[in-house]
Amino acid sequence: MIRKAVPDDLSAVKALALRLWPHHTPDALQQELLPLLQQPDSAIFLAYQDACVVGFAQCQLRQDYVEGTDSSPVGYLEGIYVVPEYRRRGFAGQLISACERWAKAAGCSEFASDCELCNEESFRFHLGVGFQESNRIICFAKKL
Repeated sequence: MIRKAVPDDLSAVKALALRLWPHHTPDALQQELLPLLQQPDSAIFLAYQDACVVGFAQCQLRQDYVEGTDSSPVGYLEGIYVVPEYRRRGFAGQLISACERWAKAAGCSEFASDCELCNEESFRFHLGVGFQESNRIICFAKKL
């Protein structure tokens, strides 16, 4: 079962998000996630196996330019995670479908995402759920 998360689901979302983004602190993630559960331009979906939460996907509407797209707003997959022992059972695909339906209902005609160049697992996942690679970039920065 897939359903849209509500503010009461914050602790479940945060627990999964900490597994996806372990460099964040629990407090920082809570401050970031709570508004996303309340704003109309973002959505978090939860995947369930029986009564157990086994995955989540966070998506948003992006109004700025999104690489490889030519419309606005664009639905954007910000993050997706499925507990390892529940992978390869269709949960991630169902989460993506829920995000895509949500974006389409919000007026989007395109849905996008990204991953790090070195993240081969994420790259293969994106291709497997129907994304097409649109560009590769290398970002630069320097201290001033």
